[in-house]
Amino acid sequence: MGILDTLAGQVLGQASSEGNQGLFDAVGAMLTNPQTGGLQGLVETLQQGGLGEIVASWIGHGENLPISAAQLQSVLGNERLQAIAASLGLNVQDVAAQLVHLLPQLVDRLTPNGTIPDSSGALDSLFRRS
Repeated sequence: MGILDTLAGQVLGQASSEGNQGLFDAVGAMLTNPQTGGLQGLVETLQQGGLGEIVASWIGHGENLPISAAQLQSVLGNERLQAIAASLGLNVQDVAAQLVHLLPQLVDRLTPNGTIPDSSGALDSLFRRS
């Protein structure tokens, strides 16, 4: 079991099923994509969408504030969620419903010191399958 599998199991709280692993892989691609700014780009998108306090709670120490599927769809946009949904054979609502649980935990675990890693290289190694 690689680092990605371990992290996926911890974040998802269960042995990863095919669908959950596919979603985790899609989020990993989003967090390491230099065209979208990776993790920093996701954080900035959420902040610019009015969710700064929520995403700050995921990065900082303490309890992670929740995000709703509607908030996530509004900020990330249907196009991005549709691309993830299409790649997994799911509908946008199901993807958004799963992401509201996955993203806070994942961002929290990727920022253990309360800061976003300086480069995507560290994240690339987490999301690269061996």
